[in-house]
Amino acid sequence: MRFYAYHGVMEQERLVGGEYSVSLAVEADLTEAVRTDDVDDTVNYAALYEVVKSEMTVPSKLLEHVAGRIGRRAMDKFERITTLTIRVTKLNPPMGADCKGASVELKLTR
Repeated sequence: MRFYAYHGVMEQERLVGGEYSVSLAVEADLTEAVRTDDVDDTVNYAALYEVVKSEMTVPSKLLEHVAGRIGRRAMDKFERITTLTIRVTKLNPPMGADCKGASVELKLTR
């Protein structure tokens, strides 16, 4: 998922914003979904996207904080999730180096 958001330690980053990518890896009990073919029996990725989108609108200094908020909210909303890995990447960070991005990866287990 790609977003334009306002995260960063420097005040200028929170004023001007920048591009971010967020990826999630979800482990969940999908036994019912396999049997029923019903979206209510799985982790709806469209609803999961809305959680990420909402949290990305809240400015934070640290990517760790952003990832933690996304993880807590997703785990609270989707009881079927057993393990969630969140990677938040600031694309082209202002650190004086030529790099594609700086990332934080957080793994939560129920």
